[in-house]
Amino acid sequence: MSLDLQPETTSAEITRAEARPGVVTLLWSDGREQRLHPLWLREQAPDAESRDPLTGQRLLDAWSLPLDLQVTEAAPRGREGLELAFSDGHRTRYPLAELRAALEGPAAEGLLAPGQSAWRVADGPRAEAELGEIEREPAVLLNALEALHRFGFLLVRGLPVEMDGIERFARLIGPLRETNWGRLADVKALPQAFDLTMTPRALEAHADNPYREPVPGYVLLHCLVNDAEGGESTITDGFAAALELRARDPEGFVTLTATRPKFRYLDDDTLLENEGPLIELDAAGRLKQVRLSNRTDCIDALAPEVLERYYRARRAFTDIVNDPAFQLRFKLQPGEMLVMDNHRLLHGRTAYRPGRGHRHMRQGYMDRDTLGSHRKILARRLG
Repeated sequence: MSLDLQPETTSAEITRAEARPGVVTLLWSDGREQRLHPLWLREQAPDAESRDPLTGQRLLDAWSLPLDLQVTEAAPRGREGLELAFSDGHRTRYPLAELRAALEGPAAEGLLAPGQSAWRVADGPRAEAELGEIEREPAVLLNALEALHRFGFLLVRGLPVEMDGIERFARLIGPLRETNWGRLADVKALPQAFDLTMTPRALEAHADNPYREPVPGYVLLHCLVNDAEGGESTITDGFAAALELRARDPEGFVTLTATRPKFRYLDDDTLLENEGPLIELDAAGRLKQVRLSNRTDCIDALAPEVLERYYRARRAFTDIVNDPAFQLRFKLQPGEMLVMDNHRLLHGRTAYRPGRGHRHMRQGYMDRDTLGSHRKILARRLG
């Protein structure tokens, strides 16, 4: 099956194109100017000689292109795109939207990725779906995954109240990630707990498993029983908390993006370690990942003045995370599943008393590229 690899359309057109040594300059109909390197353009060539039509992967040996390669001819073709000829004799045509996307660049959306919305409790974020509906209608599934991307969480109702009920949802998306805890793990009070999630204690807002490489992309938490006293779930938009910290304390924000604590998990059979900042930015300066794990983080004995800045910034950040204005609280019901973006959402729970009722969840993980790929392919197929 071939994939439609054409980008979305754009309303702007190229009104003028000029090729000079080392640069191609485009003037768009909205007045914006774009300057592109000849080698970059040659590497992006979309024709069948340069890219495999089935996979979209490059056939061209880009590493061997002449470093003095030039564009010898540049001609706008209206809505059909831009036609270029190169000094190596190759001629091709570029879709407008592909060039326009390069002009907009990744930094155009500010600190959030396209499609994401930071939220507080007062914003009333709602991301809900019924399992039966998303099984029957791909468009409903796409809407649910878009809501997950926008808010960082999705509540799915109607799962079977059985041990492997998560599998019904996973079959729609892709494989679950197996860890040292297995494919699915029980989250309930155990006499010999190997993790604090397997106790009735309260859990502060946290991201799961920052000690793994890579850190799991999504957490799937399925409720089987929840009639114990207490045991409410909490979720906080870590990106909204990071944005608030940046507004209140810009220096503290920078401190948490630059300081890299370690995270560690140890039991009789497993030793897992990783490191990274509490607030991580991508190459474009956008929010990429939030890490908080009171149970597993540790930091080197850095200079006291460095740690002073770090501890103050961390306190300011966690104060925001735990502020009721940022933290949703609710009680999962049997058959409900919470899907959480583990690079963004911080989740926790209140303490519960197992002697007064029961609380039993099943939990699994899904890699980030698995779910993200499915969402994007669904969007392409459904237009």
